[in-house]
Amino acid sequence: MGVPERLAERMSMAEQHEYLRARFSRRTMIRGGAVTIGAVAGGTFVPGATARAAVPTARTAPATESVDGALVAPFGRHLAYGTDPRTEMTVSWQVPVAVKKPFIRIGAHPWDLSRRIDAEVRTLFTPAGVGASGNHTQYYVHAKLTHLRPGRTYYYGVGHQGFDPAAPHLLGTLGTFTTAPAHKEPFTFTAFGDEGVSYHALANNSLLLGQNPAFHLHAGDIAYGDPTGQGRTDDTGFDSRVWDQFLAQTESVAKSVPWMPAYGNHDMEAWYSPNGYGGEEARWTLPDNGPDKKNLPGVYSFVHGNTAVISLDANDISFEIPANLGISGGTQTTWLEAQLKKYRAAHDIDFIVVFFHHCAYCTSTSHASEGGVRQEWVPLFEKYTVDLVINGHNHQYERTDVIKGNKVTKKLPIGGTAYPETDGVVYVTAGAAGRSLYAFSAPLSYEGNEHDVDSVASFVNVKGGKQNETVAWSRVRYLDYSFLRVDVTPAPKGRLATLTVRGIAETGDQVDHFTVARRAK
Repeated sequence: MGVPERLAERMSMAEQHEYLRARFSRRTMIRGGAVTIGAVAGGTFVPGATARAAVPTARTAPATESVDGALVAPFGRHLAYGTDPRTEMTVSWQVPVAVKKPFIRIGAHPWDLSRRIDAEVRTLFTPAGVGASGNHTQYYVHAKLTHLRPGRTYYYGVGHQGFDPAAPHLLGTLGTFTTAPAHKEPFTFTAFGDEGVSYHALANNSLLLGQNPAFHLHAGDIAYGDPTGQGRTDDTGFDSRVWDQFLAQTESVAKSVPWMPAYGNHDMEAWYSPNGYGGEEARWTLPDNGPDKKNLPGVYSFVHGNTAVISLDANDISFEIPANLGISGGTQTTWLEAQLKKYRAAHDIDFIVVFFHHCAYCTSTSHASEGGVRQEWVPLFEKYTVDLVINGHNHQYERTDVIKGNKVTKKLPIGGTAYPETDGVVYVTAGAAGRSLYAFSAPLSYEGNEHDVDSVASFVNVKGGKQNETVAWSRVRYLDYSFLRVDVTPAPKGRLATLTVRGIAETGDQVDHFTVARRAK
């Protein structure tokens, strides 16, 4: 991506961004037929909503004429909850070239799409020399919907001048979504990390819809436009066009299921912004309730029914890959504790699920465990009795026993039940969504093929390097493509509400299951 390796090794993400911006200067861009522009706004959203620029720095895009909109079809639709999933949803999509007056139509029935709302275009330009492609422009379109009704299914179609999804011959392009309920009720969600673009990713996606999830969590390393994931700009393999493939691949699910990502090390792309997330901000619109939207746009929380979900950015505290180490100045951890305290005290929230990329506890021979997570966040997970922690980063499935104080407090066999209020926290690595698989040092052990061992040799990434450790908490180890399904069952006050957690292989086989139980408020 343009920074010599000898320099990139010593640079933070922000320093690499400045180097690239200086090298591919405005003068150079103009000579190449490009000019500096801001976000292109197609108008306001639903009353009360405002458009915001996706990237915190100035963006560059080629001067280009729009084409006949009738010749251009939207693709790559993906949904995301707003801050209040009961009443807010963002519909996002791509167009291959510039279009005029993009919009969304929405209604309670497919034959009633009279409500038309203008959308916002975010233009992302990647010049030749920043990665593997020539000059490449991407056009991401977003419509933030507010004042929706809880628990209601809506039909929608996306379009632009010359392409109206309400036209009879385009009704097949319509999608649906359902807002979160106003009250507690059973629901299912799914999760995985490290998807990328592959046949295995497609296979996992084909199974996700069959689970009928209310939403999907993506625990970082989303598309792998940056294949090295070191937060360095000497990666000549960087290719922004991979995102086009990724969004087309996931559309079958993401057009109807809110796809909620956390950001991983492969999601830091230095050209677009000092924090590396400028590209992600062009592609996604996520809940706007995190501690620092300038530096941490992938940190947020939301509530669905009786379950609070918190997305964190572990790049901020990673000793292993330190390109963004300390970027929040500690504000993320402070915010996390405030969120945990608030949700644990809330009378209508039973469960707290936290997801992020780098693993707190994993025995992979590649990345294993992240000491920054254990140092900064694990004590808070234990203090506020978090019910489930979901990670990616290591390309495999691994599930721990119940852990507190870095030790096993209770063995959790397949089919067992954990009680976080007294036992501790369970951690699941679900990083086998589609990229090439890693390895374990211990024998595999999963449902139908259990092979318990007393200890596993592994390591943890600490400040200064790797520290070897021998652990007793590795309970389930499965090495093939898979994802996580979680069924949430509320209960009357004082009775046991449950999370039933299942590891499901690409083949559809169940490789793990356990229950997390807590007395309902």
